[in-house]
Amino acid sequence: MSFTSFFAALFAAIAFYTRLPVPIRWALQFERVACFAPLVGVLLGSGLGFLDWSLAHLGMPILSRSAVLVAIWLGVTGGLHLDGAIDAADGLAVPDSNRRLTVMTESTVGAFGVMSGVLLLLLKVAALADLSNWRWLALILAAGWGRWGQQVAIAGYPYLKPTGKGVFHKAALPALWHTVPSLLLLLGLSAIPLGLGQSWELAAGLAAGLAAGGLIAYGMAAWFAAQFGGHTGDTYGAVVEWTEMLVLMLLVAVQGAVEGFVSTYQ
Repeated sequence: MSFTSFFAALFAAIAFYTRLPVPIRWALQFERVACFAPLVGVLLGSGLGFLDWSLAHLGMPILSRSAVLVAIWLGVTGGLHLDGAIDAADGLAVPDSNRRLTVMTESTVGAFGVMSGVLLLLLKVAALADLSNWRWLALILAAGWGRWGQQVAIAGYPYLKPTGKGVFHKAALPALWHTVPSLLLLLGLSAIPLGLGQSWELAAGLAAGLAAGGLIAYGMAAWFAAQFGGHTGDTYGAVVEWTEMLVLMLLVAVQGAVEGFVSTYQ
């Protein structure tokens, strides 16, 4: 891929997955946006991390900061993935698996969808409020792994609709090995604490937790595929949202475990 084509596809992915402005006069290439989804997540997480750092230096308490971050996170993505998670939850509420796709296409939102959306936002805020170390990297990897899980869902499982946005996503990622470049990028970022951490216990624990985000992402893609027999655009969004939340919650657990270990043995 040439330098020009790379940035044409990258900025197309930014335009597709976020509400960030991209000049319409640019020649964007939307056919391969799915290949750049994890990189968009890394850029999104970086921006959120910088915002978190700025608000901290202005003296904003961590709970308020965390709520603002989640609100901005939702606003920048336009609720694209949360909408899919809500629709997927409504589909899962139907006992008859043959009717799930039909329910997901309805314009109304059911009780299970509302509860799912509220739960995801609440748990993200709670997890961020409890994270006191490496928050910027947690944001980067949560957003990155969420979108890598989407790539796994696209490449590893059938797309259940004859038409739709998922059709050209599937063409861009026809096999799982196409997700390897993003996997290597995220694993490399997960190792950052090993080189910069002041406490080797915390650094090692955090690095392991961040790398384990890949297992969560893969597991979410597999779980939703098992429930629906494949994936749709809605379940792609659900994989992103649930992976992001679970990665943040995992890091909270890792942080607590490491701090408990240090206080016990040092």
